[in-house]
Amino acid sequence: MAAAADFRRPTPKFVAALSRTGSAFLFFSVVVVGLVSSARWITRFTASPPATAAIPAAVAATTRAGVPAAPPRPTYSISCSTPPRPPLNLSGGGGARTPQTSQTLALALSSSSSSCRSSPDPATASASVSASNSSSCPSYFRFIHEDLRPWRDAGGITRAMLARARVTASFRLLVLGGRAFVHRFRPAFQTRDLFTIWGVLQLLRRYPGRVPDLDLMFDCADWPVVRTHLYRGKHAAFMPPLFSYCGDDRTLDIVFPDWSFWGWPEINIKPWDALRQDLKDGNNRVKWLDRVPYAYWKGNPAVAVTRQELVNCNVSTTKDWNARIYKQDWFRESKAGYKDSNLGSQCTHRYKIYIEGSAWSVSQKYILACDSMTLLVTPRYYDFFSRSLMPIQHYWPVHNDNKCDSIKYAVDWGNSHKQLAQSIGKQASDFIEEDVNMDRVYDYMLHLLTEYAKLLRFRPIKPPEAVEICPDSLACQAEGLEKKFLMESMVKSARDAGPCDLPPPFNPQELAMIKRRKENSIKQIQTWERISGRA
Repeated sequence: MAAAADFRRPTPKFVAALSRTGSAFLFFSVVVVGLVSSARWITRFTASPPATAAIPAAVAATTRAGVPAAPPRPTYSISCSTPPRPPLNLSGGGGARTPQTSQTLALALSSSSSSCRSSPDPATASASVSASNSSSCPSYFRFIHEDLRPWRDAGGITRAMLARARVTASFRLLVLGGRAFVHRFRPAFQTRDLFTIWGVLQLLRRYPGRVPDLDLMFDCADWPVVRTHLYRGKHAAFMPPLFSYCGDDRTLDIVFPDWSFWGWPEINIKPWDALRQDLKDGNNRVKWLDRVPYAYWKGNPAVAVTRQELVNCNVSTTKDWNARIYKQDWFRESKAGYKDSNLGSQCTHRYKIYIEGSAWSVSQKYILACDSMTLLVTPRYYDFFSRSLMPIQHYWPVHNDNKCDSIKYAVDWGNSHKQLAQSIGKQASDFIEEDVNMDRVYDYMLHLLTEYAKLLRFRPIKPPEAVEICPDSLACQAEGLEKKFLMESMVKSARDAGPCDLPPPFNPQELAMIKRRKENSIKQIQTWERISGRA
């Protein structure tokens, strides 16, 4: 079981602090169950020789040691040879287009001829990329195997399975010889499809020649839709492989990094690299002990009942639940230039609340990155990285059915055990900084798509409706913040090293241990809350 998790031993100071929270039973429980350091399950990498290709003589000149020099890595830029086309009428009634969909993607797909320049030859490009950078991927990469396991057990993915995924898909994406082709079935909300497709295009640039030929369906909705119970036994032959932004224990959707890693122009959220820097700067401006000693949440409560219930936990003239809740009016914020919505300026409280909306929320990574101890209201959904988060290590669990009392206890506990609360917040922000940076995001995408392609039982072929898409064809049609974020998140050169080394699948005992460990930690917190309530 050592492969499943690696625990750090608590320091004497840590043990002494915990002993003050209650009886010896509580102390023993938190040492054994809580404050884990769920680890990466590291596998050893065995190097394989890089792909070979014809290299020009000038490039093959030897170095002083007599070793042939590596070919130069491909570099990229955007070239717009023709002016952007006039706006399309997407409203269906002669008026202006609806602001709820991406005009940029529609314009690129409406082109009668491809505006894509020829890409670097995949074989030549891959010659300058080593097979691996000899580092192990974070532990959450192991869930790639779990997400694809149903189709592996079913013997692979057939054309019939893929066709069934079209029912709810937003678009179909094919990669053929390093080139991307898209058939858009229906516009996604805002620019989700645009920035998701843009992310795949950047992956093709980052790892030229490494993304295999594939054919997939992608759903840009908030929630997963492929119900597990419908595809058991003989019905597994009809199981649709659908890519989505999140999943839960009752669905089979294949989880993929969300669009906001490359930017969310509708609410002025920058691409992830720039935003992570803003969050780091915000952390440095206000140290944890100097922060407001309450729990902070700001968002749109109208999207879910559970968020509307959270508003009731706000401070009032009669009750203080240790929470400071703020309603976000995105229309007003857009008119004001989002000056009150800068995420880097919101790392000012010791505690920050994460609560799902209509489904999972992209805000989770922003909240975890803030150094504040995250109070995570019992979630139903997970994204691609969150399954490796551990209670009392990366966050403090808040019971969904008793939010206000649970939040009050968490803040009281944290303010009584400042070093421990600060440590939980720091471990979460370190996890985001080290394991959910853009290097890891691209590596996750590459490994997931590679493993997915291995399961295809057919040869991907471009359908007549699919149109070639490339960075030029999208960026040259974009305007305003869309264009700004596309350009800022653009991969400008291929990566010298390969991706991190994909860890092996979990065995059933490891998965059971992880689940049990999380459940026990959460039950321990609930026990403390009940004891505190009776006192």
